[in-house]
Amino acid sequence: MPRYTTLQIEADARNPRVARLLLNRPERLNAINDETPREIRQAVEWAQDNPDIHVIVVEGAGKGFCGGYDLAYTAEQKIEHPCQQEKYPWDPMEDYAFMKRNTEDFMSLWRCSKPTIAKVHGAAVAGGSDIALCCDLLVMATNARIGYMPTRVWGCPTTAMWAHRLGPLRAKQMMFTGDVISGAQAADWGLANYAVDEAELEAATMRLADRIAGVPRGHLAMHKLVVNQFMLNAGLEQGQMLATVFDGITRHNPEGLWFRRYAQAEGFKAAVQWRDSGRAIPEGDEARAEIARMEAATREAGG
Repeated sequence: MPRYTTLQIEADARNPRVARLLLNRPERLNAINDETPREIRQAVEWAQDNPDIHVIVVEGAGKGFCGGYDLAYTAEQKIEHPCQQEKYPWDPMEDYAFMKRNTEDFMSLWRCSKPTIAKVHGAAVAGGSDIALCCDLLVMATNARIGYMPTRVWGCPTTAMWAHRLGPLRAKQMMFTGDVISGAQAADWGLANYAVDEAELEAATMRLADRIAGVPRGHLAMHKLVVNQFMLNAGLEQGQMLATVFDGITRHNPEGLWFRRYAQAEGFKAAVQWRDSGRAIPEGDEARAEIARMEAATREAGG
């Protein structure tokens, strides 16, 4: 079996037609690091090339599915990082290339000819929701949570899957608020196929996987291509291009730089608490003034 640093994949012991892809950084809530997107693509390619596999179940180890990008360290530290370039001038195409590659890696779950099912417990938030929504189907615990909180500041979901999975009305609500919804609400909105008690999540997911696994691989591939083509005709790739460019802008405009400086000064947890509280986020000239104040305080402190 393939060996990775952030995940593992193997055929299910009970039904070898089902591959189990486990995000496996439970000590960090399976947060996405630089290796995660590449390893997701490699694991999907392993399943794609395995003629015995008919369907892939994606799940998370420990307390939840995936808590998003592992940003706490890079947001707080004064270091150069492809997602938050401090050098001047900022190179938007370098930023775009880095994040677009991550998007393409996540989208391997969508492009794979074999159906993919996200099995979500705990949280699938921020970048973790991108992984879940790149899967074809979604089974959630009723008490699980999904959303993209960084739409409030410092982020834009690069996969653009919210609009294609929810439609414009609900997608705008999620993007405008940065709210997180439960598995029960996700099923009510049609975002999740099923929402079940957490104790029943494994059984419900595997019933669906087993049902799909009995279908010939060629038939599954054809049906997936038909539906995927519908999404492509609706502008999925163009939306992803725009969203990935905008994601870089949100991290480098005055509001994004304010969030970065506040995280450096007060800690990432404090910055996230402000972002998610509903409290007004400094913008424009107010953000610039706050950035200047925090940078001056850092200089005076010798930081």
